Amino acid sequence: MTNATPLVAVVPTFRPGRSLIDLVDLISHEIDHVLVSDDASPCTSDPVLASVSTKRGVTVMRHDLNRGIARGLNDGLHFAHSRGVTWLLTIDQDSTPTADYISELRAQASRRLDNGELLGAIGAHFIRDASGDMRYPEQGTMGQRTTQEIIQTGTLWSVPALITLGGFDESLGIDAVDAAACLALRKHGFTIGLADNLALDHRIGDSRRLTLGKRSIMITGHSPARRATMVRNRLRLFPAEFRQSPRHALRTMRRVTVNQSLGLIVEGDRGAKLRGTIRGIRPQRNR
Repeated sequence: MTNATPLVAVVPTFRPGRSLIDLVDLISHEIDHVLVSDDASPCTSDPVLASVSTKRGVTVMRHDLNRGIARGLNDGLHFAHSRGVTWLLTIDQDSTPTADYISELRAQASRRLDNGELLGAIGAHFIRDASGDMRYPEQGTMGQRTTQEIIQTGTLWSVPALITLGGFDESLGIDAVDAAACLALRKHGFTIGLADNLALDHRIGDSRRLTLGKRSIMITGHSPARRATMVRNRLRLFPAEFRQSPRHALRTMRRVTVNQSLGLIVEGDRGAKLRGTIRGIRPQRNR
């Protein structure tokens, strides 16, 4: 991949603020076309979405029913595929890339592809949240930084690979959508790359840091409903994760358990959040 390689970006939105305009202005200089896929925002978002839709090289797709981020990501995937574009950048409305973020991401992806790596996705080396940096557990593949899963914002995805694998799993809605995509890519031999020393500013929930001894742990501050889907989706992915990498699967469940437990201790609205966690653990009944 070179900077001349066509590239499409998708920005899934819900109730976007005016910062969306700034984001689209920033990335559109590096992107051939930007698709904004809106997940049934109320009419209060009309002015922002209307403003974005007038920009050159930008298409706004609005849905009538709210179904979660996976559908928006798939909108971008199929949009890119229909244009013969082989790489898709997915980025959240509340992410803030630096001016050279996309060009550097493309350059590192290009070098890795030229070296023969079967690259399925590549994203930021670490995420800069207001509460502190989030870093991934790393492995080495062909002398390059890789990990088992990566959050979707600021990530380049192989369009042919994901199309073959069925795209992003819309039944998951919001949480662990990117984890499921990474799981499918790894199962078929693709690597999940980390762009060396590249950072992305992104707000992770209403997060803050809690220090326990020498360890700093991120508490996400998610709502009871989000806590339920986070637990449910992680439990759903756990068997396949464990078959592929027991260490990664157990590490992920430990992280979820610690986050849920500490959230119930130090966050507000504990009763509702406890009920949300319990809903996530309970098996869903078929209707």
